[in-house]
Amino acid sequence: MTEALRYAFLDEFGGVALFAPKEPFLIVAALVVPTLRGQELLVKRARKRFGSSIVAGEMKAAHSSEQTVRWMLESIAQEDVSIVVVALDKRGIVKPPKDPENLYRNAVTCCVRECVERWQRLNVTLDKRYTHQYLRQKLEWSIRGGIADVPGQAVVIRQEDSRAVKALQVADFVVWAAGQKYVYENDAYCQIFQPRIVAERVISAK
Repeated sequence: MTEALRYAFLDEFGGVALFAPKEPFLIVAALVVPTLRGQELLVKRARKRFGSSIVAGEMKAAHSSEQTVRWMLESIAQEDVSIVVVALDKRGIVKPPKDPENLYRNAVTCCVRECVERWQRLNVTLDKRYTHQYLRQKLEWSIRGGIADVPGQAVVIRQEDSRAVKALQVADFVVWAAGQKYVYENDAYCQIFQPRIVAERVISAK
């Protein structure tokens, strides 16, 4: 029997800046779902409920009210979703990498691998970080190299503008909550959807 296709939506919190006390971690989280419809309906319901308090265009946790954030996280917890969180710890870096973007590529690759080890047939959508085609290709090379030895995997990778993909907007709330946990030591938001977390890893920067 062929394994059902899953959809993974990845977003990040924090940056690749080094020796930055206010950014000790770079966090990547994946929202994995069996269908796309649930996330579209979730954003639509949020807009209907909190329309006057939502900035026109893209929904983002950082620009939302406390009430909106909690409602979104509680709604996510009630959906048929799985969540994977990878936190890259930058505090141990002594010698800066030649290309700091390797930190981002490593975190994303680790997160995608955690997903692929659980769901071999996966459609991955990343929040588009790069405008340059070569950098987008380099990110995909990193991911594919990191999952090449996973048997039976069939993975499609897309890099899309989150303004056009509602599920990426939902993933933004998830990774924002993870950011509060690792950067600000506030676990309250992650606790809302804790039962949905299937993998959570802290990795050291390389």
